[in-house]
Amino acid sequence: MTTEPVVVVEVDGSAEDLRVVDYAAAEALRAGAELVLVAPYSAHSSFSPMTPGYPPKSPAELADAAVRAAVAHVRHRDGYGVQLAGITEEGSRLRVLAHVARKARMLVIGRSRSRGPQRVVQTQANLTLVVRAGCPVVVVPLSWKPTLLDRKVAVGIDGTALSAEALEFAFGIAASREADLIAVHAGVPAEPAFSDEDPECSWISRADHILSENLAPWTSRFPQVRVTRFLSGRQPAAALVHESGDVGLVVVGAHGGALPIDPVTRRAMAAMTCPVAIVPHRVTKAARAGRRTDVMIGGDS
Repeated sequence: MTTEPVVVVEVDGSAEDLRVVDYAAAEALRAGAELVLVAPYSAHSSFSPMTPGYPPKSPAELADAAVRAAVAHVRHRDGYGVQLAGITEEGSRLRVLAHVARKARMLVIGRSRSRGPQRVVQTQANLTLVVRAGCPVVVVPLSWKPTLLDRKVAVGIDGTALSAEALEFAFGIAASREADLIAVHAGVPAEPAFSDEDPECSWISRADHILSENLAPWTSRFPQVRVTRFLSGRQPAAALVHESGDVGLVVVGAHGGALPIDPVTRRAMAAMTCPVAIVPHRVTKAARAGRRTDVMIGGDS
């Protein structure tokens, strides 16, 4: 692979998966990035041939065929406007995708139609992948199709450092799509109101202040992006899931490293009706040291 910007997409060989490939190809075209199609496989996969008389293909051959089909699909759809690379590699999905995407602009994966316990298991696996990959991971529903809603991007802002990388990614995506950006701040603050006379107005003022502080660096850097502020008294997860019905992408931040994943991120990955980008937040050494100090002080009290 080259040192140019890279968009990595997982390929599994299914017909529905080609919609996820289409999404990744569109992002690569907008970013002027190389599109890398990756098919992890296990050499010990079991199979049962359905057609007597035909020797079954090995997992490696199936992965190779899936990548070749995806490459042909992109070439047929987009011609040679995007640089392509195909990779098949033996190993777990988590290890292979995280390794290939370690310096990528984004990793694009599909979200299956599974429900109940299977959806929970898949969501947990994808959350682990976000942490391991270290780059934004975009989860695309297999039912996705390009629409005018792709010209709208929403980003969740909670007023903490967790929003920093998510905001940078959201503004960059909005700029490349020439899209409008909706900044969502949800949840009533736990702190007491500034004034007992009008607590609702106080909450709105504080929320608007949080948005202003967080948006200021990025609105000056991306003046071409039109921003709409949206304040909601709903719980953050519920507000973002509701917003996903009116936009083409929802961007949320997630803890990187060994820190626990925010439940808002967990629900977003499982319930969004549009693609959702999970952007990891890297904790600095100073912040990590401060957290350890807080824990020690709390333990001594």
